[in-house]
Amino acid sequence: MTSPLITPADLAALGDVTVLDVRWRLGGPPGVELYREGHLPGAVFCDLDADLADAPGAGGRHPLPEAGLFQAAMRRLGVSDARPVVVYDDTAATAAARAWWVLRYFGHDDVRVLDGGLPAWTEAGLPITKETPDVAPGDFTARPGGMPTLTAAAAAALATEGVLLDARAAERYRGEVEPVDPVAGHVPGAVSAPTTDNVGPDGRFLDPAALRARFAGLGVAEGVQAGAYCGSGVTAAHEVLALAVAGLPAALYVGSWSHWITDPTRPIATG
Repeated sequence: MTSPLITPADLAALGDVTVLDVRWRLGGPPGVELYREGHLPGAVFCDLDADLADAPGAGGRHPLPEAGLFQAAMRRLGVSDARPVVVYDDTAATAAARAWWVLRYFGHDDVRVLDGGLPAWTEAGLPITKETPDVAPGDFTARPGGMPTLTAAAAAALATEGVLLDARAAERYRGEVEPVDPVAGHVPGAVSAPTTDNVGPDGRFLDPAALRARFAGLGVAEGVQAGAYCGSGVTAAHEVLALAVAGLPAALYVGSWSHWITDPTRPIATG
């Protein structure tokens, strides 16, 4: 299995590669401000809200972008079909994973996440810059369907027939707090699996064996159907990425909790 992760040293040794800076904060500040303060040489800023999602609405807070719009955005950022893409952020890949997943969903075959992100890069003594690169347009062609997804109905079924992982913080899963969405709780039958447990204190992913052990404890093993959701489909992509590192396939409920609660007839569990 080829790992979806890449180390700073291996990235520094790559030749022709497109690097996307996907720094993002729920509620701000805008990631582009962080990008301007310093980024990997040659990296281009990718706006999670504008480039990796459609406008909030009935599909949730971060629905999938329309294929043509995503294709245009990626071409503007220099993404091409035959050129490897590396994505990174500064928050243990919680935003970069969304870029990895969406690019893979739309058919790019060679996308990796910088393990440990910008902190790991600088800790390795590698340079950062404030210079914005001149980017030649890419030729990426969006081909939807490259990664498995879940509808609300499929997510509900998976919670009883397989394992549906809730990637949010445990207190949000339990419904004790809900800082973003108007309704608290979780999909009935879902299992609490905070993404923070996928990484170590250094922000790097646990090794594959440790991740397999973590997910086995949550009921996910080879041959078990698995899926993940979160608040709006961002950190759930991190869960799918961690499962991929462990060698375990999983589907993503893109609309996640922000979509689930748009239908008042859907059941809600707490505790």
